[in-house]
Parts: sequence; structure tokens; C-alpha cells
Amino acid sequence: MRVRTYVLIVLVGLLFMSSGSKESILTEGINPGDIAPRIESLENGRVVDFRNQEGRYTLVNFWAAYDAESRARNVRLMHAINCLDSNQVEAYSISLDTKRSIFHETLKCDRLDGAAHFLVEADKQVTLRKAYKLDRGFNSYLIDDKGVIVASDVTPEKLAEVLRKI
Repeated sequence: MRVRTYVLIVLVGLLFMSSGSKESILTEGINPGDIAPRIESLENGRVVDFRNQEGRYTLVNFWAAYDAESRARNVRLMHAINCLDSNQVEAYSISLDTKRSIFHETLKCDRLDGAAHFLVEADKQVTLRKAYKLDRGFNSYLIDDKGVIVASDVTPEKLAEVLRKI
């Protein structure tokens, strides 16, 4: 009987200790709720830092011409972004193709303008692939103005749904 009492007291004590902990600190990662890793490897030395976007959300979509699924998602997402209020979402379509000529020809074939599309420098792809775990497959992320990932694996339908809730 005494053992049960002691065990109960210890469990109640642990419960109170865990409920009184301070706010958790956000960590960098690729899951919703994590802070998105900064992107420093775009062509022309462009850096994408998701913080201080003045209330705007950022959509980051990774793709490559050789990956049909990611390429099709890219086209659909960019058309969906063009239908939205430009003050609401800024898009970065990031290609991991190894040749600049393939990147530009793909944009022409898919009838996409080059303004929101970027090519990652070949020597910096390893760092970006590791940060966003792109070896598992290409993905897309919706990020708020504080740099926190709001949604991953974003489709045009999911984008519209998330933005309606906000």
C-alpha cells in the first residue's frame, strides 16, 4: 500500500513539474511549426530569409525538370499564386536542375515567367538538399512572416484552404 502511495505522489509531482515549464523555443526544421532553414544558394547570390515579410506568407516549392511530379506541381502552384492577391503570398520556385539551359527551356515549355523561379548553383545543392531533406523527394512549404512553416507538401487546393483559415 505504501509503494502505491509513493508512486502516486511521484507521478502527481512529475505532472505538476511538466505543466509548469516555460514556452518551448522553436527549432529549425522542415515540419510545420519549425523555423524554415534560410536559403543562401540561389543564383546571383540571392538569399531567401523568411522573416520580416511584412505580414506576407512565402511559398517555397522545390522541383526539377527530371521529376515529372514536382514539375507538374510547380506549374499548378505558380498558376494558383497568380490568381491570389500579390500582397498575401510571395512565391519562390526553386529548381535543382544541374544545367541552366534545361532550367530555362523547362520554364519556356511550361509557360512560366522567370520572376519567381530560381536555379540553385550546382556546388550549393548538397547543402540545400540536406537542410530541406530533399533526397526523400521534392516538397513545398508555406512559411509565415516570422519564418515558421505553416504547411508542408502544399498543393494549390491546400494553399487556398490554409489562406482561408488565416
